Amino acid sequence: MRPTTALTAAVALLAPTVLLAPASATEVVERDAVTASTASTAAAPGQPIAERRLVIGHRGASGYRPEHTLASYELAARLGADFIEPDLVSTKDHVLVVRHENEISTTTDVADHPELADRKTTKTVDGKDVTGWFTEDLTLAELKTLRAKERLPEIREESTIYDGLYEVPTFDEVLALRESLSAELGRDVGVYPETKHPTYFDGVGLSLEEPLVAALAREDLDDADDPVFVQSFEPSNLRELHEQGQLQVPLVQLLSPTGAPYDAVAAGSGLTYADAVTPRGLAFIATYAAGIGPDKNQVIGRNADETLGAPTTLVDDAHAAGLQVHPYTFRAENAFLPAELRTGDGQSEDLDDFGKVLEEERLFWGTGIDAMFADQPDVAVVSRGLVEDAGRE
Repeated sequence: MRPTTALTAAVALLAPTVLLAPASATEVVERDAVTASTASTAAAPGQPIAERRLVIGHRGASGYRPEHTLASYELAARLGADFIEPDLVSTKDHVLVVRHENEISTTTDVADHPELADRKTTKTVDGKDVTGWFTEDLTLAELKTLRAKERLPEIREESTIYDGLYEVPTFDEVLALRESLSAELGRDVGVYPETKHPTYFDGVGLSLEEPLVAALAREDLDDADDPVFVQSFEPSNLRELHEQGQLQVPLVQLLSPTGAPYDAVAAGSGLTYADAVTPRGLAFIATYAAGIGPDKNQVIGRNADETLGAPTTLVDDAHAAGLQVHPYTFRAENAFLPAELRTGDGQSEDLDDFGKVLEEERLFWGTGIDAMFADQPDVAVVSRGLVEDAGRE
């Protein structure tokens, strides 16, 4: 996001340091005010805080179709997903398109286009050197000549039969699909966009937030009760969206088991994701966001032998702060499941087989999470139903 003055830019960049500073009397008052204001919405331990549990089609139905394609989103909605999740990056001509990363060699056939060979380069994105082709170096017209392909062909061989069929969609095309599917299915299909690498895109003059806000406003999807969540791993852009007030939809702070948000790294603030999941950190997140999106291992950890450990206190702590909890990512293949829920003989050829994912998802629903991101949303719909049916018995 491009603030109007250098001072505003500095404040926005340095804002995450509040989480690290020693608790002054003012901060204690602010924290206690947050806690008091959210106490009435706090859920009982092990119970969801949201009115209903949500299934989010992670990059669409990415367990069945190449991710972030209109085909993947449509299938997710038809399989029962409440929300579809587009990750947003920018083209050279500042159009929001949908890719998990701005480097697209693993998700498109760009390497097969000799006319684009000279665009291959190495860049530093969020402090890491990345080599390939980048959306911000291609115009929308050039990007539309590419076709999507399966990102995990060794795990999702069946999905590779769809390689080469689908374009890279724009965010506007995803919103139009959402509207048509909502009308056809007779229910609101929600959209759950993520701003990818917002500090990086600010640095190259292709801010993501302004076109995101404009696109949602054009579709009349910018009010608090509209079926939209906006998420980011970086706090600064979420805080600025909240403070500007142009977008009233709930915001979700994404988290990671390790490391730090890149805006905090760029600012030298020292903030880490570990700071964010403390009660004090969660109370601060509640001042600008409605929920958190942790890695599922932050909800139930893994032991050294890859079996499931004990649930953490994160869900209950977040609910006590008035925050919903939407963990990522639930996947049916053995490669992604805890050891005791894998099927087969444990050989490499078994990695793409589906394991006991219903059991895993039921355990996580049981912690009181409010939603889950799932590559196979139909499975998550079934596991949710099993939990809800058991709760009515």
